[in-house]
Amino acid sequence: MPETAPSKSHIYNALTRVIDPEIRRPITELNMVSHIEVDQARHATVDIKLTIVGCPAADTIERDVREATASVPGISGVSINVSIMSKDERKALTAKLRGGKPARVMQFGADTLTRIYAVTSGKGGVGKSTLTANLAVALAERGLAVGIVDADVYGFSIPGILGLVVDGAAPRPTRVDDMILPPVAYGVKVISIGMFVESSSAAVAWRGPMLHRTIQQFLTDVYFGDLDVLLLDLPPGTGDVAISVGQLLPHAEVIVITTPQPAAADVAERSGVVARQTGQKIFGVVENMAGLPQPDGSVLELFGSGGGAEVARRLSAGQDTPVERLGSVPLSVALRSGGDTGEPLVLSHPDDPAALAIRSIAEKMATRGRGLAGRKLGLSPS
Repeated sequence: MPETAPSKSHIYNALTRVIDPEIRRPITELNMVSHIEVDQARHATVDIKLTIVGCPAADTIERDVREATASVPGISGVSINVSIMSKDERKALTAKLRGGKPARVMQFGADTLTRIYAVTSGKGGVGKSTLTANLAVALAERGLAVGIVDADVYGFSIPGILGLVVDGAAPRPTRVDDMILPPVAYGVKVISIGMFVESSSAAVAWRGPMLHRTIQQFLTDVYFGDLDVLLLDLPPGTGDVAISVGQLLPHAEVIVITTPQPAAADVAERSGVVARQTGQKIFGVVENMAGLPQPDGSVLELFGSGGGAEVARRLSAGQDTPVERLGSVPLSVALRSGGDTGEPLVLSHPDDPAALAIRSIAEKMATRGRGLAGRKLGLSPS
């Protein structure tokens, strides 16, 4: 039986599998394939349009287009022509990505189906950012679409923990007109003020209004797409950012991070109380640094014990349902070193006791789904 000659439609169908690495949608859906031609010698020519000049994903997209086209049975050769979208084409693209919503509108309003978790702590040094990053990676590994907003403007560290810092600097997000495309690490979309400063050691000295505008811009101008879960890594304490997040995302749920020592309960409780004052619900408490496992099976409780359970007990007072202690994460050298090298523990040492504890917490977050209860569905009677 003679071989069917390759056609434009065969190539187009193959190109539906090419995903833009920044936008995370097929290039065919983004109207990046402008022309396909197959000559009599079965040599294919594909014209693609990138979003901007100097697109950081240009090489990846061109390579993937070449491989996808060459995979079509009967194709003898491939030529790729690369150009840049016009201003009107970019405008049409950003409008399409926003789904008809105007620019600078909150992506995660009260009707969102995205589960939003604000990760907070009463004080610094409890491993809040490390746990946020590892929880995000564990959720992404389960197949969920996950994003992180590094809202710790003064102490931004998420880019480094997720291995995005190279030669002392995090990557600059790509801009398509007024839309910001967040870098992706380990399947997690990430935005941080650390991506807009000169180096990872730069100091940010801003007051309340500037902090509020920054968080607001992260939630409006950054294109996260359709997320299952959004995590916000808040700065420690009960300052301006925590209040701004409460105002902008009153429907977010709060995860309080504490350490085992009972004295830490007082401080950790305050962050949960502030969250409640802005209308947010507390999803649960995570106890970090909860003992160091020993070779003989015993646990050395360097920072005492009981702090996580005590915070959960205090925050449960007066509530219809008690606040859960979501998990207890033991001290781990690999967890600490992974934060320094940009290798999340849940991937580099999945059998480490700390990784197992983090995965258990992520499972509780992942299996809740994206509920419709109380959400507007955009339907009207006919």
